[in-house]
Amino acid sequence: MTRMRSWLFVPGDSEKKAAKAAKSGADVLIFDLEDSVAPTQKDAAREMVAALIAREEPRDWALWVRVNPFDGDLTAADLDAIVRPGLDGILLPKAEGGADVAHLADEIAKRELAAGMTPGSVRIATVATETATALFSLSSYAPAHPRLAALTWGAEDLAAAVGATSNRDEAGDFTPPYKLVRNLALFAAAAADTAPIDTLHADFRDLAGLEADCRASRRDGFVGRLAIHPAQVEIINRCYSPSDEEIAWARRVVNAFAENPQVGTLGLDGKMIDRPHLIAARKTLGL
Repeated sequence: MTRMRSWLFVPGDSEKKAAKAAKSGADVLIFDLEDSVAPTQKDAAREMVAALIAREEPRDWALWVRVNPFDGDLTAADLDAIVRPGLDGILLPKAEGGADVAHLADEIAKRELAAGMTPGSVRIATVATETATALFSLSSYAPAHPRLAALTWGAEDLAAAVGATSNRDEAGDFTPPYKLVRNLALFAAAAADTAPIDTLHADFRDLAGLEADCRASRRDGFVGRLAIHPAQVEIINRCYSPSDEEIAWARRVVNAFAENPQVGTLGLDGKMIDRPHLIAARKTLGL
């Protein structure tokens, strides 16, 4: 499976930005048909993204598309244009729970069949916190739909929905309501056993702040991050990749339990480790 550390947004109507993004080193490119595309450019964006998907050329990144949300009348046309061989996944904005994933999956399946694609080949990720209603449906992602590959969160639309004057404090940190949302999204992804992807760092010039934020994010359990500029990709990839020391330790933990399958707790380098350490080690190696 393709790594999912960096998810770089690319406006769906800009061939210049698409070409630059393809060389960025991002694990996932998300060609956007939603917010970054003006209403008058939606058809042109669909045509451009469809042409990119259809290109038969090797690539070392996964091709995803952010479609327009179900609360409008644009989603069906988006899906008609993009569900074709070469598409890896769809990011659904303003999702309001597992029912939306199931509905999107049904719509994808019809189009996969018509396009002669392998059933289930197109995966789904959701932006799961962009409406107030969505927060009360986070538990519905579990058990996860087979297509669900990742869950991320966002604060901008949510702030607008509740009438907040800002979602950040004077120091630039998220205010308590949005820290809560971040934490709930992380736990919702864990409950669904799907990849938790952290939200974007909006100031793409603040690379030091991005790095500090990414390190804290990975510490807490996120495995990747959204990006809005190619300059952010290298930092994101580095911060969400385990170090050589982490990998070596994880392998030792896994091997120690493999050699002692009859025990639940054992000592390693003067430390007591148990089953939670084994689970964490396997997750590290999975990265």
